[in-house]
Amino acid sequence: MGKLGAMTMMLMVMGAGLFLPFVLRSRDILGGKTMESRIISVVETSQLMVDNAVYNTMKRNLKKREVLSPAQILSFSKLPESTSGAISRAAEIMETSIQVMKHQQSQFSTDALSADILGTIANLSGCLPFMLPPRCPDTCLANKYRPITGACNNRDHPRWGASNTALARWLPPVYEDGFSQPRGWNPNFLYHGFPLPPVREVTRHLIQVSNEAVTEDDQYSDFLPVWGQYIDHDIALTPQSTSMAAFWGGVDCQMTCENQNPCFPIQLPSNSSGSTACLPFYRSSAACGTGDHGALIGNLSAANPRQQMNGLTSFLDASTVYGSSPGIEKQLRNWSSSEGLLRVNTLHLDNGRAYLPFASASAACAPEPGAPRANRTPCFLAGDGRASEVPALAAVHTLWLREHNRLAATFKAINTHWSANTAYQEARKVVGALHQIITMRDYIPKILGPDAFRQYVGPYEGYNPTVNPTVSNIFSTAAFRFGHATVHPLVRRLNTDFQDHTDLPSLQLHDVFFRPWRLIQEGGLDPIVRGLLARPAKLQVEEQLMNEELTEKLFVLSNVGTLDLASLNLQRGRDHGLPGYNEWREFCGLSRLETPAELNKAIANRSMVNKILDLYKHADNIDVWLGGLAEKFLPGARTGPLFACSLGSR
Repeated sequence: MGKLGAMTMMLMVMGAGLFLPFVLRSRDILGGKTMESRIISVVETSQLMVDNAVYNTMKRNLKKREVLSPAQILSFSKLPESTSGAISRAAEIMETSIQVMKHQQSQFSTDALSADILGTIANLSGCLPFMLPPRCPDTCLANKYRPITGACNNRDHPRWGASNTALARWLPPVYEDGFSQPRGWNPNFLYHGFPLPPVREVTRHLIQVSNEAVTEDDQYSDFLPVWGQYIDHDIALTPQSTSMAAFWGGVDCQMTCENQNPCFPIQLPSNSSGSTACLPFYRSSAACGTGDHGALIGNLSAANPRQQMNGLTSFLDASTVYGSSPGIEKQLRNWSSSEGLLRVNTLHLDNGRAYLPFASASAACAPEPGAPRANRTPCFLAGDGRASEVPALAAVHTLWLREHNRLAATFKAINTHWSANTAYQEARKVVGALHQIITMRDYIPKILGPDAFRQYVGPYEGYNPTVNPTVSNIFSTAAFRFGHATVHPLVRRLNTDFQDHTDLPSLQLHDVFFRPWRLIQEGGLDPIVRGLLARPAKLQVEEQLMNEELTEKLFVLSNVGTLDLASLNLQRGRDHGLPGYNEWREFCGLSRLETPAELNKAIANRSMVNKILDLYKHADNIDVWLGGLAEKFLPGARTGPLFACSLGSR
């Protein structure tokens, strides 16, 4: 009774006293103290399982910090900030509690759990506070400037578009147990009579192409994919599980090829000895609560399956510059400045211009060769934790840092009576508006093409409070990942005449992953930015979907392995339970494609169609990311009709 009472008191202090009758009612439904005690025991057990897995992960990471694996690099770049981490932990405890109850007693199957019982689990796991509607302050500052979390933009629906809320679902997810298990989790599970092909086989046979065979885009420069990546990092980050070890048993996800939540490894073909290896893969964190967050308890029901969380605001609000949480924003601001400036690097300058500051702790970035540990270059600190992924991305982040500081200093010089915070907030408003203008005026029309842009976006007609701006699961997990097929395998660095730089030759992509020292020690931003402006992007061609720098050498830092971005994308879609290609075509009002002849209408290359059907056996089994990627472009576009619908509708 003690823990339940304490939690109830905490909710009352938070202004949630209205839930006290609900909690007490659930005690009666559970049969009084005995059943209540059993639920408390289950939640406590689940908490120990989750926390032990996280602790073991931290202990292993400390031992391995000298040699970083690509899987560690990916995990570090997707680690949630503190608020996201707390929500992820609570959600994992809640989900694990339900699984423990299912194991203990058949009457506690998901279908038998009432909304009241699920509410009690949400309460005890720590999820319930994160499911409560936020209190929207009614102050001059709050009414004038956008909150950093994105909450309360819409006072009628204050959680719409806010950070750390569930991605929107446009179609119900497809989980193999109806609740949580990804597509492809059970090797004997059949789809239309066939198992899903391993994602690595899809990559090898349908997606990857050698670096030398890529076709270059004759219309768009390398800035096209880089801006897409940058904007994607403004509006979507699905944190991985807080643990890199299985909750049941604690096995390291990097050491197992079995599916044990949160481990969902990517299976590799058997080698000559008959043994099977795998690439580590960690499931996305579950979101606290399910369904539409506009109503709380009414949506807690057995029918609501696992949802994934967006750690960022869904708004185009330059959270790449400012962050999506008060904690990150606090780290980024220069609090000693009277001009409302952001922090800059105190150790290095780029020909007198600022670099991004360094993160205080940086296990995730690769050291320059031969550098002693004390002199290693850390990762950059920015509004999004992935800023150091490649130099081009770091360069765009840096340009916006400089622009904020230029604007804030100018505003303060003109308005000497302004406070530092006013100068900061006014510069932030302009920078956010510039992100929106560049994206909606200059980028999205080129991706969708003029017809689809008019159909799905059209001219701005003013704010509509009935439209939910939350980023959708299909957008974040599949459609906006089309840009991976436009990434060139080379990083081109140019001199002041926009010619190949004699002192800074082109680099293969795998030589720049998480190496911020290359910016600082090899010419600064200018050679990189010139290359983005004056060298072509890779063209998305049906039999040249992704270069081998991404499929064979992703995040390669040493001799401890690599990752495959195409397989990660496919596995992530299955992890999130995204329905197949034809389901999404039907959702967008497009025809289903079943036969080779029908598929050939959307995918022009007949050989590609034959390879797809040979692997998937049935058209309804095709992963949506692959199907959308393989479609021929709409006129004047860089996507086919399915992704134009998914991107334009967001």
